[in-house]
Amino acid sequence: MSILDDFIRLILRWRLPKIDYFMRHPIEVQEKTLTHLLKMGKTTEWGRKYNYPQINSYEKFQNQVPVSSYEDIAPYILRMLKGEQNILWSKPIYWFSKSSGTTNDRSKFIPVSRETLQSCHLRGGRDVLALYLKNEPKSRFFWGRGLSIGGTFQANPDNPQIHYGDISAVIVQNLPKWAQDLRTPPLKIAMMSQWEEKIEAMANHTLKQNVTSLLGVPTWTVVLLQRLLAMTGKSTIHEVWPNLEVFVHGAVAFTPYRELFKSLAPHLKYLETYNASEGFFGLQEDMSRDDMLLMLDYEVFYEFIPMTEIESENPRVIPLADVELNKNYAMLISTSGGLWRYKIGDTVKFTDKNPYRIKITGRTKQFINAFGEEVIVENAESALAYACNETQALVTNFTAGPVYMQGGNSGGHEWIIEFEKSPENLTTFIQLLDTRLREINSDYDAKRYQDIALKKPIVHHAPIGTFYKWLEKKGKLGGQYKVPRLANSREYLDDILRLLN
Repeated sequence: MSILDDFIRLILRWRLPKIDYFMRHPIEVQEKTLTHLLKMGKTTEWGRKYNYPQINSYEKFQNQVPVSSYEDIAPYILRMLKGEQNILWSKPIYWFSKSSGTTNDRSKFIPVSRETLQSCHLRGGRDVLALYLKNEPKSRFFWGRGLSIGGTFQANPDNPQIHYGDISAVIVQNLPKWAQDLRTPPLKIAMMSQWEEKIEAMANHTLKQNVTSLLGVPTWTVVLLQRLLAMTGKSTIHEVWPNLEVFVHGAVAFTPYRELFKSLAPHLKYLETYNASEGFFGLQEDMSRDDMLLMLDYEVFYEFIPMTEIESENPRVIPLADVELNKNYAMLISTSGGLWRYKIGDTVKFTDKNPYRIKITGRTKQFINAFGEEVIVENAESALAYACNETQALVTNFTAGPVYMQGGNSGGHEWIIEFEKSPENLTTFIQLLDTRLREINSDYDAKRYQDIALKKPIVHHAPIGTFYKWLEKKGKLGGQYKVPRLANSREYLDDILRLLN
């Protein structure tokens, strides 16, 4: 194995100087990225519509090309799903990532070109390994297998040449042979569509294997690890896989899961990635930090809308060079998959500009602002983590929304929390949650003053499996579906509460 290990390390090491280059020359790299994308897009239907051949600066790009939502480009994508080409991107596109992002009924189909696969998603995976090995030179990552919980895919009934599925499934189907040989479980298990059967099959297949790494979404990884411990009677997952060393995670914030993972795998290292259906955008290149390096040479051009202007009719859009630290921005991307000034739906803040590092702070549609409190996902997760740490509680899932003012009563927030380990005193837990929210969000604190606008939160202790049952009921089991953390309405709250009654 040492020969294979040495060979793979040699291949991966060539990326380190290139990463160092964009860290030192970020704006130059982004300018070249935009020039390349415009050159590739000028012959497309979209490029002709917005006169790409005449665009020779960022200012012209900004003035001529509109900011787009999925609804804006959906008619183009529906044609592409049927096999039409040269619509949004000049090279053929045969793969689409099926995404919901939230639990909305309508699925989104994000085009995944060969260029996006090679220069974004797969490059991101290689860079994760390269930077992890730089951080951990004595790692035996390649001496065992990497376990990934893949999604599912299928051919489009209207055109069998076209395939779509979870981005994880699209990536796994297009991995090089050396990477396929180092992963587990085999494709016939990884691509199973029934998640209950998949988890059982994965547990049985990997039980006796030498698993050295985990890759996936925390939510489903927890389910698999708990099943393995139940099958074996072991106390921690290290008793099942003694050489397990790292969990490469993404898709949902890790903060609410950190303590739970510590109990399941106390010696595990963690590496966060920002890999979405639309592209691979960031990774934790320095494991001593809790932010991610924004990856600038993945054929993605970035723009940002200050969240203070997101509801404006004509919000201000700025390039990377103009961002400020510790402000929330909605992210726009233009990519080699044919997404142009596309609102991805995520919000980020910059923690550093030399190099550019980010934290994901939430979703543009996931917040509570029913009373002017402006609570974002980052606030909720931080307060929840604090309350859990103080009470030794462990959380597997949660959601929260508003309680509206009625009959002269104050409004409030209502939470549904599924505990792996319950706090001894739920009243104390609620007090800590509320206190921490007041400390980190001045708008929430102002509305909580003497309970005038907001009263203390209501918290429902949901039985284990509640959110799983809710997703199953809605036909939303799978890697691309996530429980919405916050909502500015009671849509999700009331639906889940009906399961508890």
